[in-house]
Amino acid sequence: MAAQLFRDGAFVADDWHHLGEDDPLPDSGAVILPLGRYLEVVATAPASLGLAVLLRAGDEPDALQPHLSQLGLIAVDFAKFSDGRGYSIARLLRQRHGFDGELRAVGDVLLDQIPLMRRCGFTAFEIVHAPTRRALEAGHDVEVPLYLQPAERAGERPAGARAWARRPAASRI
Repeated sequence: MAAQLFRDGAFVADDWHHLGEDDPLPDSGAVILPLGRYLEVVATAPASLGLAVLLRAGDEPDALQPHLSQLGLIAVDFAKFSDGRGYSIARLLRQRHGFDGELRAVGDVLLDQIPLMRRCGFTAFEIVHAPTRRALEAGHDVEVPLYLQPAERAGERPAGARAWARRPAASRI
């Protein structure tokens, strides 16, 4: 089953295509390459070819530091829903490296994970899981309105402004 791209509350067309380590590189279009392959071809790829990178759980996002200004899209693979290293990769890209392009979650992306992924900086989601796709198509709201811990997400109330998260003075004894 092909993935569908979910962004800004709706399914949208996706012009990007995933290529593996050995797939031939086209002359034009937009491709997402695994980190190693991206680093090999970035200097010699045709100017008519849009390049993005796929980071897997064991990849080091620091390797992209010299290329971040040229990247408009970084995909982060969630090979299985129980592996949370993709969340850490997203936070590092956003906070340490200041990446402000599209951060896309790919792989085993489930409905319940989307709010947490957004808090880490993900802006788009490739959905292959049929129940998740159906729930999103039906307009299921996946946002969580209140969190106990702050995040670096625009529009979220800053720490200290969360009166509902503070205990009354009498209970702090």
